[in-house]
Amino acid sequence: MGIADKMWDGITRVIRMDAKVEGLAGTIKDQQARIEDLTGRVIRLETALEIALAVQGAKDPSNRIRKK
Repeated sequence: MGIADKMWDGITRVIRMDAKVEGLAGTIKDQQARIEDLTGRVIRLETALEIALAVQGAKDPSNRIRKK
């Protein structure tokens, strides 16, 4: 294999790698959006649980939901 062939092979590998990195960046962006959505949903569930427990008359808020 000549020098030109080795250089061409290296350039094509870099181009393919760039496409893979861009695809991975898009996947990461989608996953981050899903995580943020789930975080909001958990916050709403915690709020609903706190309200429900308060309505039932739980006396000590720290005992209502135990954080780990």
